[in-house]
Amino acid sequence: MMEQSLFEQMGGKYERQGDYLLPCLTLPAEEEQPVGIWGQRHGRFLKEHHRIMYYSLLTDGKLNSYLADVDRQAEEMLSRLVTQMAEQEGITETLKAQDQMAWVRQMNNIRSRATEIVYHDLIFA
Repeated sequence: MMEQSLFEQMGGKYERQGDYLLPCLTLPAEEEQPVGIWGQRHGRFLKEHHRIMYYSLLTDGKLNSYLADVDRQAEEMLSRLVTQMAEQEGITETLKAQDQMAWVRQMNNIRSRATEIVYHDLIFA
């Protein structure tokens, strides 16, 4: 009988496929959490630019929970930034009642700037 490999000594098993013995590898079970657009974009960024971190999280079974957490942080950051910027620039419900188009223009501008900040500080960092 052949001596066991280190893989077998650590509890690993091989499966015969044709003339080859292939290791039976499985990823650890991970709780599925919904990942929104922010988490998906960050995941794509990691996969393209930080492959070691991406595959480390994937093989440890932590990728989904990590991306779901980044998604939650991004949503909270965006909401907080929009609220703060609107207060600083005096965008109020009174303006909304008086001139809806001006309010929409200013809020779209604020949301766009806040989105860029979230991308720069969290998603593509």
